Amino acid sequence: MFIYSKIIIFITMMKSFLFTCGDINGIGPEIVIKTLSKIDIQDNCSYVFAIPDNVYENTCSVLNTTLQAEKVNNAGEIKHPGVYILCMGDVKQEIGLPTALSGRTAFNALKLCFEFMNVNKESALITAPISKTAFKMAGLDFPGHTELLAEWCNTKDFVMTFLSDNMKAALLTIHSPVSKLKELITAGKLKHTLNVLIASLHKDFKIKNPSIAVLGLNPHAGENGNIGDEEIEIIAPVIKGYLDPEKIAGPFSPDAFFGSSAYKKYDLILGMYHDQVLIPFKLLNFNTGVNFTAGLPIVRTSPDHGTAYDIAGKGLAECSSTIEAYKFADIILSNRLNNVYNL
Repeated sequence: MFIYSKIIIFITMMKSFLFTCGDINGIGPEIVIKTLSKIDIQDNCSYVFAIPDNVYENTCSVLNTTLQAEKVNNAGEIKHPGVYILCMGDVKQEIGLPTALSGRTAFNALKLCFEFMNVNKESALITAPISKTAFKMAGLDFPGHTELLAEWCNTKDFVMTFLSDNMKAALLTIHSPVSKLKELITAGKLKHTLNVLIASLHKDFKIKNPSIAVLGLNPHAGENGNIGDEEIEIIAPVIKGYLDPEKIAGPFSPDAFFGSSAYKKYDLILGMYHDQVLIPFKLLNFNTGVNFTAGLPIVRTSPDHGTAYDIAGKGLAECSSTIEAYKFADIILSNRLNNVYNL
């Protein structure tokens, strides 16, 4: 009887996928509408798009399309499966430009969706691109979604991660100037990051014995201390502290590692800084890469690109990365829920 009751709960629950508009002066509204028009809408799920009313109407006009969606004014009205527009009133657009208002609107849309997730735990968040410049203009002191959501979730257990069908990668440091890397890369930070990633690969991707490749910081991974000693003093000792050296391996010289396609041998690659990982990742997955915040108690993904102000308002934006962000959010949410209900 106990097992039966758990199955009933799983069947009757309604998964929710929450989409934010991102920066309303960029391509965020367009790529979400295109995504919701193209994906297969699941019968037992709700799809909620937080966006100002006029921005939604303007974008639909540009795209010459409209969604089969119900407009609601608050999350409490979302009680049944289907597609919903969570209206946010009218907001002035200045297409192609970051503004204080576009930054504040992106923030408000994110906050609305986050509050919904606190009520409905069977939910996942797909965030459209925001502008760090617009955030700063609005007086919001956050470099991006990752750090903002981590603060709202009251956790330090988070890692910026990138997903695709042919590679998973993550960053030890996120949006940090190169001049500060030396002081930011510590043994404690590296071990903590690896532990968060191992737990995520277990829970979110059902990989029982994950393998992680760790890249070096310096050219040629320091070349035995001749080009920097971070590999010898910090990275290698942390790796050796894990029981299975074949599962946590490195430090590898990044150029040879990617040039030889060694990344294909590992479940995930951990890089020391932003461009070290993002350049090869985007070369391989420019239109299909997904940003995922590993370690958060909520599921959050986003397309792995920016606001693209240069093509905003023209109907030219490619939505493949947003579609992939939805697909990965569904996979991760399903894996977490299966674990909760032990099915």
